Amino acid sequence: MHFARVVGTVVCTEKVRSWRGQRLLLVQPTDSAGTPTNARVIAAVDLVSAGPGQLVFYVRGREAATALADPENPADAAIVGLVDSAREAAPGAR
Repeated sequence: MHFARVVGTVVCTEKVRSWRGQRLLLVQPTDSAGTPTNARVIAAVDLVSAGPGQLVFYVRGREAATALADPENPADAAIVGLVDSAREAAPGAR
């Protein structure tokens, strides 16, 4: 899973059938603190009703496609969670 911040929306006049009813959002990859990385902004299928500016986590590749009802869809990125907070475990903690 990867962290990102929602930075925009994608408007489509036509979508593949398996994406009908799904929103596409633009996300800027970040670290766990929400600081943008050098990675490019990507389009992701929104499965959790994320809002502008919200920190989310997303999956890529086959995991993104299988997150949708039709696993044969062409999704390469899918937002699967809203981040309330993130922190690293203390050294030695499990």
